[in-house]
Amino acid sequence: MHIGILSRNRNLYSTRRLIEAAEQRGHTVRVIDTLRCYMSIASHRPSMHYKGQEVEAFDAIIPRIGASVTFYGCAVLRQFEMMNTYVLNDSVAITRSRDKLRSLQLLSRKGLGLPVTGFAHSPDDIPDLIKMAKGAPLVIKLLEGTQGIGVVLAETQQAAESVIQAFMGMKANIMVQEYIKEAKGADIRCLVIGEKVVATMKRQAAEGEFRSNLHRGGTASVIRITPEERSTAVRAAKAMGLGVAGVDLLRSNHGPVIMEVNSSPGLQGIESATSKDIAGLIVAHIEKNAAQAQKAPPKPKG
Repeated sequence: MHIGILSRNRNLYSTRRLIEAAEQRGHTVRVIDTLRCYMSIASHRPSMHYKGQEVEAFDAIIPRIGASVTFYGCAVLRQFEMMNTYVLNDSVAITRSRDKLRSLQLLSRKGLGLPVTGFAHSPDDIPDLIKMAKGAPLVIKLLEGTQGIGVVLAETQQAAESVIQAFMGMKANIMVQEYIKEAKGADIRCLVIGEKVVATMKRQAAEGEFRSNLHRGGTASVIRITPEERSTAVRAAKAMGLGVAGVDLLRSNHGPVIMEVNSSPGLQGIESATSKDIAGLIVAHIEKNAAQAQKAPPKPKG
């Protein structure tokens, strides 16, 4: 197959591993910078152009779209969908997962475990919003934040009110969540491919930190998950419509709760922790599903 990878930097670990895995399995790969793509939107022959030339046909596209370019990246991906190219994760699923509030609402509809989450617009509602999230300590999150940026732990009622007022004063969209104290600064990343959890790791926050992101100094180790946690991760990815997803769970006193569903999960941490060829498993998933997609009649995309 001829596979295209939408990535702004071919030297990133995840992009390099996907190139290696695809080439090892006999495929040709081209990395194209998402922001250098531009498109001709036409009824009869939609096309994609890149650096002055029309892009050749791909059998499959792997989107590695950064959060900061979600809008344009999804427009580019949607154009490939219009051209009947198989995409690993489609534009609708990525858009769903990138909207923290929308994704939680969709997961809630499916009855999946979540931390109690509150969302409000008016400063007048702050006291009840805090009460809704079971009071302090609680977590305040920017809806646009990534990799732990824009996430604050407010340990007292007064601190929570001050932080929420400050964010609202800047017209920032935030949500508040109950603090799962029993998780002790650890979460579980489940890597879902298709309808199977293929790898898991525990991420432990650094001393004095409550965010377990590896970018924030967290450490990763292998962990065995329960059948309920496995089922939760698979159902969460399915609710978003993602073929490949990183589902982040916390272990609470009332079972697993979902923190986030990531549509472009990084491969370095989980491959290093588990010694599994995750990139190879992703390419194998593409081989199977791209072939099936070519046999099926094209679906209209919205």
